[in-house]
Amino acid sequence: MRPPLRIAILECDTPLPKIDSQYNGYWGVFKTLLEASAEALGQPDRLDPDTGLDITKWDVVTRQEYPNMEDVDAVLLTGSKHDSYEDVPWINRLVEFTQKVLDQDRVRLIGICFGHQIVGRALGARVGKSDQGWEIAVCDMDLTEEGKKLFGLEKIRIQQMHQDIVQTCPPNIVLLGSSPRCAVQGLYSPGHFVTVQGHPEFTGEIETEIIGTRAKAGIFSETQTQDALSRAGNAHDGVAIGSTFLKFLLED
Repeated sequence: MRPPLRIAILECDTPLPKIDSQYNGYWGVFKTLLEASAEALGQPDRLDPDTGLDITKWDVVTRQEYPNMEDVDAVLLTGSKHDSYEDVPWINRLVEFTQKVLDQDRVRLIGICFGHQIVGRALGARVGKSDQGWEIAVCDMDLTEEGKKLFGLEKIRIQQMHQDIVQTCPPNIVLLGSSPRCAVQGLYSPGHFVTVQGHPEFTGEIETEIIGTRAKAGIFSETQTQDALSRAGNAHDGVAIGSTFLKFLLED
């Protein structure tokens, strides 16, 4: 029997209280996605959905704790309300750790939203605010030919919640896809890392909670809010994306 796949979730933020109480942090949100994705993968000899995942949580914001790379097979960087381009100690340390992961060949890396941007920054790409504004709720990600091969889909439907972007695709890195509001929706280096700007881990309920909270705070206009809420519960490809992540982590 294969040993469990050891995945370290680097929590780059704390969810809203309702989500946090339900999932015990973004660790729980991703654990739920990855377990469902292992089930959907349907390859119990390679990855048993019940025993094949060893998912640990690491608070890189307040505790600034990190795994020893010899103890894990993969590192996943979560989303965050923080700006990936900020010059603050915990983000700078996260970029440095990400660069260490990128500089070795065994531990693989997955980046989600803020995590996608941190990987971009670690690779030397410019990250910052989009001049297209917010991209929210279920949107289409138009895949490149390489993206279609990786995900096995013609396009991806994925939850979005961002206004920051990776502004250019780093040299010698595979661009996975784009959208009208974000030209760099995913990055890929075979055997090393895969990232997406969207949130495959978000359910309609999670997305709706975030939209409502940010609307009340005045971050979203009434028009933005109603448009986003109309799409938050749409079908999306989160589990299919999660299955692709797992296949990437399992391949030799």
